[in-house]
Amino acid sequence: MQYLINGLVVGFAYVMPIGVQNLFMINTALTQSKKRSYATAFIIMFFDITLAVACFFGIGAIMSASKWLEIVVLGIGSLIVMWIGFSIFKSKDTLDRSTNVDMPLLKVIGTACVVTWFNPQAIIDGSMMLGAFKVSIPGNMGLLFIAGVCLASAIWWLLLATVVRLFSNKINDKTLRVINIICGGIIFFYGIKLLISFVHLVQGL
Repeated sequence: MQYLINGLVVGFAYVMPIGVQNLFMINTALTQSKKRSYATAFIIMFFDITLAVACFFGIGAIMSASKWLEIVVLGIGSLIVMWIGFSIFKSKDTLDRSTNVDMPLLKVIGTACVVTWFNPQAIIDGSMMLGAFKVSIPGNMGLLFIAGVCLASAIWWLLLATVVRLFSNKINDKTLRVINIICGGIIFFYGIKLLISFVHLVQGL
């Protein structure tokens, strides 16, 4: 259960910070119908979850062949996770209600796919971050962890669509800033935990 909860926390902290997908979802919920809002949420959720699973198990399969590769990924990954957390913490996103989100559903699917699966930075960050966690988790507990990450993604996108529609007049730049501060701090904290795991792994050689 501990690893499922850890996966949930990491998943929320990773998906919640305001970026292109979140702003697109917020603008959709603010300006489009309920049906379109939830359709968009499920589309983004699908691509997020598939990328997370691919990063987690893909990098894990590669690393299982080499202990030294595990150490390198855990070391570099911990630094990347801390950098991601710090970058999110200091970022100041703004809500642009004029963004055009009125587009055919097929275009929404294509856009979500490109932003997620054809974004080298997202793939690198996801692989190093989730790969580092894969190294630090014993045995089959990784299944619980990635299940938590996926569950967090599903909850977040549906919750975001619902909350924005219910409290549209409360969503502003200050709200986005608070979300980034909280999530950045959480990710930075987990980066430190990964760095400690790296130190212990090196000491055990």
